[in-house]
Amino acid sequence: MTSNSDIATVKEWLMKQAHLPKDLDDKIIAKFLHCCDNSLEKTKSTIDLFFCLRADTPEFFCNRDPQDEKIQNIFKLIDFVPLPKRTAEGYRLFLYRLADTDPDKFSFVDYVKTFFMIGETRLRKETEKVEGEVPIFDMTGYSLRHLTRIPLPLLRKYMQYSQEAHPVKLMQIHIINAVPLLDKVLTLIRPFMKSEVAAMLHVHLPGSTTLYNFIPQELLPEEYGGQMGPVNDITRSWKKIVEDEQEWFLRTSWIADESKRMSKKIGIQKMEGSFRSLVID
Repeated sequence: MTSNSDIATVKEWLMKQAHLPKDLDDKIIAKFLHCCDNSLEKTKSTIDLFFCLRADTPEFFCNRDPQDEKIQNIFKLIDFVPLPKRTAEGYRLFLYRLADTDPDKFSFVDYVKTFFMIGETRLRKETEKVEGEVPIFDMTGYSLRHLTRIPLPLLRKYMQYSQEAHPVKLMQIHIINAVPLLDKVLTLIRPFMKSEVAAMLHVHLPGSTTLYNFIPQELLPEEYGGQMGPVNDITRSWKKIVEDEQEWFLRTSWIADESKRMSKKIGIQKMEGSFRSLVID
């Protein structure tokens, strides 16, 4: 259990870090502590990496007006939404799927930018305690052409940020409606995936009901046989929530200023290239 003294210790440490923003409130610090199993040192390094990776990746963390045409378009093309109810264990379910399967419309940068905007809105606004996260990736409509539109350097940064810096505690990862392309996807992303994250993967074939062995069916949207309403309604709701935070997104960057760092800079992974040159025949 996160204690007030641990929160105070992290806040005191944060105030001494000249290169880091200071505007993390107690509930946000508590979420960092929770995802780091209440380890003070791990929490400090995670917060440091959180701000530093953001500074190192302006493609994802700059120019984030929710009313921007590109962001508005992503909400039409992709559904990535927290589902309304938690599991009995207190886990939040998060659904990812293509609303428009045309690969020519797929922008990895805009997708990730919008996804992290939703994540930050949750980080700041979600008040109920979430014990862990369970993402559900629906592969319906994905093709090799989607992969060729993903720059490898940005994929690596996305993977590092989401696994090492984003303050969520992954519990399970489900891939549903798996297609033959999945083997190629996993071959390409495994070098960036931590072994403990890879161990959380569960793959479900089209038409199977094996997902329900892990997640109660009623907690899913109606398209998946559940009782949480249509996915489009959930997406529209979250679109409105993010839009309501426009002032905050325009005002706040939450990035480190490395010119003011007094300690040793943490490691940020680098890589060049794109999936286009790595596609497996």
